[in-house]
Amino acid sequence: MKPFTIAVGDDVLDDLRQRLDRVRWAEDFANPNWEYGTNGDYLKKLVEYWRSGYDWRRHERDMNAFPHFLTEIDGMRIHYMHIKGKGPKPMPLLLNHGWPWTFWDFQKLIGPLTDPAAHGGVAEDAFDLVIPSLPGYGYSTPLTRPGINFSATADLWVKLMQRLGYPRFATQGGDWGAIVSAQLGHKYANRLYGVHIHLMTPLDIFTGGAVSPDDYAESERAWLQKNQGFFQGEAGYYALQTTKPQTIAFALNDSPVGLCSWLLEKRRTWSDCQGDVEARFSKDDLLTSVMLYWVTQSFGTSARYYYEAAHQPWRPSHNRMPVVEAPTGVAVFHHEVMLQPRRWAERYYNLQRWTECERGGHFAAMEEPRVLVGELREFFRPLRASS
Repeated sequence: MKPFTIAVGDDVLDDLRQRLDRVRWAEDFANPNWEYGTNGDYLKKLVEYWRSGYDWRRHERDMNAFPHFLTEIDGMRIHYMHIKGKGPKPMPLLLNHGWPWTFWDFQKLIGPLTDPAAHGGVAEDAFDLVIPSLPGYGYSTPLTRPGINFSATADLWVKLMQRLGYPRFATQGGDWGAIVSAQLGHKYANRLYGVHIHLMTPLDIFTGGAVSPDDYAESERAWLQKNQGFFQGEAGYYALQTTKPQTIAFALNDSPVGLCSWLLEKRRTWSDCQGDVEARFSKDDLLTSVMLYWVTQSFGTSARYYYEAAHQPWRPSHNRMPVVEAPTGVAVFHHEVMLQPRRWAERYYNLQRWTECERGGHFAAMEEPRVLVGELREFFRPLRASS
């Protein structure tokens, strides 16, 4: 459990500048609303800021203001932040990120969750935060072992939390983080105080699992149409990353502008930004996320996470219902990429809290941190008695 400091070498930054200076732009036309994908005019402006205005060292200092660590679990290097709470009895909370996220997408939650009294709350709601990078993401690299999917990650996280002295803990996540959290609540329910998620999917979704259209109430029919539209018009990345992730890995590991384009388009499309990505993320936010993939050369293994989920079928640990037996809270952000019906959720999860949020999308921790903090405080408060 070694302390770790993020320190990117000057040679890496010099190489990046040279690549940005030499970019060969693709032609882009008839694409004002990003119909064909990333808009070239916006991308050029963002890259120019990357070249002339963005200060990686400032963001490096911001990240290093919190304690980072590296450890090895089952032969894999794992990076995580561990921030102790300020309160009478902080609850250990594992925050799980997704793709194309990084651990730093939780930056706005750290203060309010660890020191609630200093952020409009009460000290009794404090959490000890553990924020790992998924295997193959960011500084949880290099990953050279195949087969590491969300189920394997849940097993790794139980070992990590045990090493940190937390035989029981709470967990939260969106995107992959929601699936990892749900798997923890399925296989390790006895170790969890509770699970909080803001994306719901069957754990076997990558091998045919689905939610019946009959489960959608009349008031939720638009959600079903939204889901169908996502798979019809927004799933190109999914098809590639579940089948041939290494093909695109060579391209995006070599081109910072290509990597930026691939990740940027998802930030715009999947967030509640109404077409203006900077309504939710500053240029610095966008570029720091890209940088964490670039400097660690982790895009390829992050993309393989999809392949492993599709090619390593989920195996249930029990056949009881609900599938996720740990107490579960769900925040339904209406601009999330997929929205599942409450009727199904009440069967699939041990559902204890359901909150619908008009604003906010896929990157809830960055888009609506106040709402998410409030949800976590409210959901876990009655579960603290067993901690």
